[in-house]
Amino acid sequence: MNPIYMAYAMLALAIITEVTGSTFLVKSEGFTKFWPSAAVVVLFCIAFYLLSQVIKVIPLGIAYAIWAGVGIILTAAVGYFIFKQNLDLPAMLGIALIVSGVLVINLFSNSTGH
Repeated sequence: MNPIYMAYAMLALAIITEVTGSTFLVKSEGFTKFWPSAAVVVLFCIAFYLLSQVIKVIPLGIAYAIWAGVGIILTAAVGYFIFKQNLDLPAMLGIALIVSGVLVINLFSNSTGH
């Protein structure tokens, strides 16, 4: 398999594990509940391990921009759909700007390695 495709697949998995870890962070209630707290630690360790592998292929700045942008979007979606946390217009606009930035990086930058 092409190393770029593998790196992007690992980045996607890293983002998913980070967002899942963030979801358990809410459930841990300030690290007062053992199993959700343990899940946070394990999931964040997996996420950072995967990110460490990704940056062998994709430049750190690009990988982290994608990680942060997509992570924010997915975390906001989890907050909205699972925890019923409302997003106002400025929040949605900010998320749209983040999406735009990630798209510009991936579609137009030569720094991404594709």
